[in-house]
Amino acid sequence: MASRGRAIRGYQDLEVWQKAMDLVVEIYRLTRSFPSDERYGLTSQLRRAAVSVPSNIAEGRGRFGLGGFLYHLSVANGSLGELETQLLISERLGYLDQENRQVFDRTAEVHRLLAGMVRALRAKQAAAVTRKPIANSR
Repeated sequence: MASRGRAIRGYQDLEVWQKAMDLVVEIYRLTRSFPSDERYGLTSQLRRAAVSVPSNIAEGRGRFGLGGFLYHLSVANGSLGELETQLLISERLGYLDQENRQVFDRTAEVHRLLAGMVRALRAKQAAAVTRKPIANSR
């Protein structure tokens, strides 16, 4: 999940966080062309959902314990689903054209990276549980 070949020292080293940050920039760029009457509606919702994804990855990475990290990755994944839904609404309303469809590829990539990280962390969590010594029950 880190940028290829580098050790992970913090959330900024996580590829999923980096790609989610790129997605935020893309969403801000896209929503600049939305109608002004959407400023406090769909534009705001899209931006908030997009910002939530890397923010929750960072918050989870900063938590102590694997459970907290997994929880925040789950929240990030929920925000990503919200973002995808809002993008589909934007498309139906005619705010996105063919040229802007690559944003769906970006959301799919972040989703794939998030799912892979969750899988890896759950496997690590399961391995840690199976290695714990069983206390004597006397």
